[in-house]
Amino acid sequence: MDLDQLSRIAGKPLSPKQRANALSFLMSLERFGPGLGLLQPHRVAQYVAQALHESGVFQWDREIWGPTKQQLRYDPASGSDLARQLGNTQPGDGRRYYGRTGGMLTGRANYRAFTAWVRKQVDPAGPDFEADPDAALTDPWEGLVPLWYWSSRKLNAYADKGDVENITLKINGGRNGFDDRLKWLARCSLVLLGYGPSELIVFQRDMGLAIDGIFGPKTRAAIHARLLGLTAKAAQPADAAAAPVVEEKPVAVTPPALDKPVAETGGFWERIGTIGSAATGLGTLLFGDWKVTAVAFGGIVVISTLGLVFHARIIAAVKDIKAAIAAPGGAA
Repeated sequence: MDLDQLSRIAGKPLSPKQRANALSFLMSLERFGPGLGLLQPHRVAQYVAQALHESGVFQWDREIWGPTKQQLRYDPASGSDLARQLGNTQPGDGRRYYGRTGGMLTGRANYRAFTAWVRKQVDPAGPDFEADPDAALTDPWEGLVPLWYWSSRKLNAYADKGDVENITLKINGGRNGFDDRLKWLARCSLVLLGYGPSELIVFQRDMGLAIDGIFGPKTRAAIHARLLGLTAKAAQPADAAAAPVVEEKPVAVTPPALDKPVAETGGFWERIGTIGSAATGLGTLLFGDWKVTAVAFGGIVVISTLGLVFHARIIAAVKDIKAAIAAPGGAA
């Protein structure tokens, strides 16, 4: 992938800041990606899509410090589990090891782990990022952070199956921004396949899929299969497969309530009107005789008139009428 493709995926020209960050990202991907298995298009699509989301299309290369309530939890003085998970142990570690690079490298433990990875995989004389966190913002290290994270979490295995759900879970810890990640995955994939970034409908038509413009499970599976096809069969991962979810699941619909809550009804008179309509309609439907219908409707009018005086009796009478209408041969 090159800068022109990234600009097409973004849908607009990149600003000077975005270009600088994107070039660092691409330089590292080109130089070190193949050694980490990021040469195959189906993996590249997943990798770039996640990076686009996490960096705001290469707009952000460091965390904006407030500090916010969340950021205060980075510091060990807060006593939070988050500080412990990040490996922050000294006062001020929260601010010192805040998020840097498009991969948002955060926490003392991660800066230490990144140092070890760089010295093993890239350069034995690489910087000590734990001692100098800002060094992560310099080239070529800035573009390496996403590669380190991807490699250390073994995300190629999920990319081989088109499993964007679990890639997102491993990166985010949940599904935050999932729709945006899907959007970028669709655009990246289409460009790598030679389509325009917004030509999802064209792809669906070419593949004989339902043309709805939605990047749903079936379309994702088809795109994943096409991306796999760009890699020679012998070079494909042994366990590469179609995206795991290929069946659209219907959305569960809550059944309508059998009756309105009392607080939401018009009370007794609303119920009388409803029963009258039901009796009239049912009489006509069952017997097809306007006289029967008229009798049923007239009965309801009489009941309504007497309602204020004989409320309790009327309710019982209404029940009897409904039962009589519903019974075989009723209202004869």
